[in-house]
Amino acid sequence: QVQVVESGGGLVQPGDSLRLSCAASGRTFSSYAMGWFRQAPGKEREFVSAINWSGRSTIYADSVKGRFTISRDNAKKTMYLQMNSLKPEDTAVYYCAASYSPGTTDRPSQYDYWGQGTQVTVSS
Repeated sequence: QVQVVESGGGLVQPGDSLRLSCAASGRTFSSYAMGWFRQAPGKEREFVSAINWSGRSTIYADSVKGRFTISRDNAKKTMYLQMNSLKPEDTAVYYCAASYSPGTTDRPSQYDYWGQGTQVTVSS
């Protein structure tokens, strides 16, 4: 079993950067694909980015491509989301998730463990 805890959210201005972290427990972190999702008020949860078990394969939502970078450090059991050039529409609760599937996926139903989320607010 894996438990994941997000951190690094906050209030920033448009154009600023933030780095989210997702710390995982359990001995098999390197076996899991990992993903980031977000949910804005009044909207459904949406896919942001995912990374496979090795970190060599990544996918991004079109809305964040070129601005966000996902990465992972299996030795530290931690995944990251570097968010640059933040926009007000990036405001949401960001969730970390782990999937038994070793490959990348953008489908929430493919993820087995979820964190509690961290709030990101982009506002001037």
